[in-house]
Amino acid sequence: MASKDSLLFTPLKLGKIELSHRVVLSALTRLRADKNHVATDLMKEYYLQRTSLPGGLIIAESTSVAKHHGGMSHTSAIWGEEHLMAFGRAAQPLAAEEDGFMIKGHSAIPFEGGATPEEMMAEDIKSTIEDYVRAAKNAMRAGFDGIELYAANGYLLDQFIQDVSNKRTDEYGGSIEDRNRLVVEIAQAVSDAVGAERVGIKLSPWSDFQGMRMENPVPQFTDLIKRVNDIGIGYLNLIESRVSGVDYTDGTETLDWAWAVWDKAVIATGGYLPETALELVERDSARDIVVAFGRRYVSNPDLPFRIQRGLELNPYDRSTFYKVGAPEGLIDYPFSKEYLALGN
Repeated sequence: MASKDSLLFTPLKLGKIELSHRVVLSALTRLRADKNHVATDLMKEYYLQRTSLPGGLIIAESTSVAKHHGGMSHTSAIWGEEHLMAFGRAAQPLAAEEDGFMIKGHSAIPFEGGATPEEMMAEDIKSTIEDYVRAAKNAMRAGFDGIELYAANGYLLDQFIQDVSNKRTDEYGGSIEDRNRLVVEIAQAVSDAVGAERVGIKLSPWSDFQGMRMENPVPQFTDLIKRVNDIGIGYLNLIESRVSGVDYTDGTETLDWAWAVWDKAVIATGGYLPETALELVERDSARDIVVAFGRRYVSNPDLPFRIQRGLELNPYDRSTFYKVGAPEGLIDYPFSKEYLALGN
């Protein structure tokens, strides 16, 4: 089957969003925001370049919901006028000092090499839910089609979910249901604010990035997925076990158990190549699957077009992924000559 005839290039409804194809740009931190965490013209150009086929989905980089939930210099934010996340114990101490806030988290437990956060009190948790709602409303005002809750890779929401990090003894810790409570409450509050079908969630059950990976994540995440499914959010984004943060691993654990308790569209994330993405959607043709690409979308602004036409991909250069404020490695990767020949 030619790539252009694959299910990867057939329409799909993802919550409220009508897609014409299923190649997605994953949320990628690129460190090109200014020192005040405001998006720049350079970032605008980067995202515009990656709209080569109409009707695709671009998930913007992880964006802090409040100043006190930030923690990395030159990342974007959406708390003022100027995907949603909070860093928790993953915040960088120098960045926190620069922005003038104390690092707080699920519990006063650091991961190796990280800061020891102050444990969040009841009022901190209540205000965090409000921060997410405010940020979600800001995203809608800014013109986004929806928001993705980032509950993955060892950041604040993932820290609450997993027992390797959450040692609380109140209603937000101590059991599967209670460790999931904050994420469920945020998902419900944000859904109430902007509409459940405009909300997605990203999870990484198998990742050991930033001190995560509970011994048996299946019961924990099965409960969470069922509960956010009941809320009616638009999609579930799952990171495969072969990826941990920014690195590939030799993980072979599957996510079949997670897909089995979800009844809507799934975004599959985790080191996919064009050929493995094409195989995935054909093999599981009964399921609504969208495939997210990261580093290969970085180096190929016309990635959906290239996959559709079976064209060779540009190689990526990791050394330029995080060059603060630089166009190099962001907007200087070439489009294919075939794409340019169409007058684009």
